[in-house]
Amino acid sequence: MSWRAAAGLRSWLLQRLSAVYIVAFLLALVFAWGGESVPFDTWRAWVAHPLVNVGLMLFLLALLSHAWVGARDVVMDYVKPVQLRYLVLIGIGLALAGLAIWSLRIVLLVGG
Repeated sequence: MSWRAAAGLRSWLLQRLSAVYIVAFLLALVFAWGGESVPFDTWRAWVAHPLVNVGLMLFLLALLSHAWVGARDVVMDYVKPVQLRYLVLIGIGLALAGLAIWSLRIVLLVGG
């Protein structure tokens, strides 16, 4: 197996595993709250619990990695000029990195 085939398998596997975790986390969220309206203080106390906080951070990591793999594959398939492709990928990567830092800051502030 070449390294290119392994990279494709790695992306495919990351996409599937992150999707499974995203769905599982959202189902757990619906199960925990039952679709009812939750006051902010109650929600904040729930998110501050260490297990929920770690689960939320893993959810954000799964969501951002899922978005990266999907966006990267679309750009690689449909943006043909190489320079433009690199610029678009850099833009997407910077945007996702910014979202990761912003999300991590929020989760850590709530949890701490």
